[in-house]
Amino acid sequence: MTDNNDSKTAELQRAFAVFNQVSAELTHAYEALQTKVASLTEELAVANGELRRQYEEKEALSERLSSLLDALPAGVVLLDQRANVVAVNPAAISMFGADVMGRHWGDVASRHLEPTMTLGEWGLGEGRVSIAESALPSAGGKILLVHDITAAHRMKAELERNQRLVAMGEMAASLAHQLRTPLAAALLYASNLGMPEVSAEARMKFSEKATGQLRRLERLIQDVLLFARGESIGRDVMDAGDLLAEAAQTVEPLMREREIAFAAVDECFWAKIVGSRKALFGALINLLENAMQATPAGGNICLYGKRNGDLILFGVRDSGPGVSPAMQAKIFEPFFTTKGQGTGLGLAIALGVARAHGGTIELAGGDGEGAEFVMTLPLATAETEHEKNA
Repeated sequence: MTDNNDSKTAELQRAFAVFNQVSAELTHAYEALQTKVASLTEELAVANGELRRQYEEKEALSERLSSLLDALPAGVVLLDQRANVVAVNPAAISMFGADVMGRHWGDVASRHLEPTMTLGEWGLGEGRVSIAESALPSAGGKILLVHDITAAHRMKAELERNQRLVAMGEMAASLAHQLRTPLAAALLYASNLGMPEVSAEARMKFSEKATGQLRRLERLIQDVLLFARGESIGRDVMDAGDLLAEAAQTVEPLMREREIAFAAVDECFWAKIVGSRKALFGALINLLENAMQATPAGGNICLYGKRNGDLILFGVRDSGPGVSPAMQAKIFEPFFTTKGQGTGLGLAIALGVARAHGGTIELAGGDGEGAEFVMTLPLATAETEHEKNA
């Protein structure tokens, strides 16, 4: 009996020892867990503080950006993937109205913007704006930056006007000489008409010569006025090939009369251009007349038009003596001419017309190789054609 009791006591002692060991291990584990929880709580507090700081910084940055957009004089328009307006700043609202939000940008543009001859520039009411766009890959939309360039455009127009006035001042002496020569000739022929001994046949010749000199004076005055006034741009949308054909038909009889082989090559491929049809036609005729004056009988002249990307090229190539390097620098100057009967304004006016339409004229070919004048013009945009057909 005693042995049995001793055995049970020993088992109880062992169980108690195990219990104490487990209890101690649990105590140590709990203490470690408390330490870990305290550490995690501290890290969480630090992380929350960092997140709060970043949020406050983003809020402050957002407020600064919002203030900056509100104060920005340029209009800012944000478009979504469907080109709908989702955000604008006050400058954009003043340009396009308060109801611009949620509308499709195409509707906004067709209502408020008018295409111009300058790429990236649009008419907006009485003013002019330039629009630059950037894609937003993350959002799939676009952001448009609309600058009001009305003042700059007016200054440019004023500068061009002043340049024409300066050119007119420099031309005054030359103009007086140009006017005096045909006027003196007309007066001389007219004075012969009053002589009683002049026969009827001679009187008729003097009358025709006087009339010819007066017509020369009239043309000179018209050219001077056109150059001084500057060519205004029309809104005609025309087929480049039709304009080429009209110019070719006009000069073809004159080419035959002067025994000059003439060819017209149309490679415009139905390209459209926009502007003043009358002015562009006149510029082509000026280039063709200049070529006819430089080409002797038996020579040849080619008028061509061809499309080059988003540009149209009209060229006049002749087999004349060409233009010497010394003359090339002056060929487009007003009143500069090597012909006795020329006004010296044809090329200057043609260049002015090309520039007014957003293009230019360049001279190719050297001395003794014939001359080639190439007028480059921008093609009509899709918006311009839509506006014309609307």
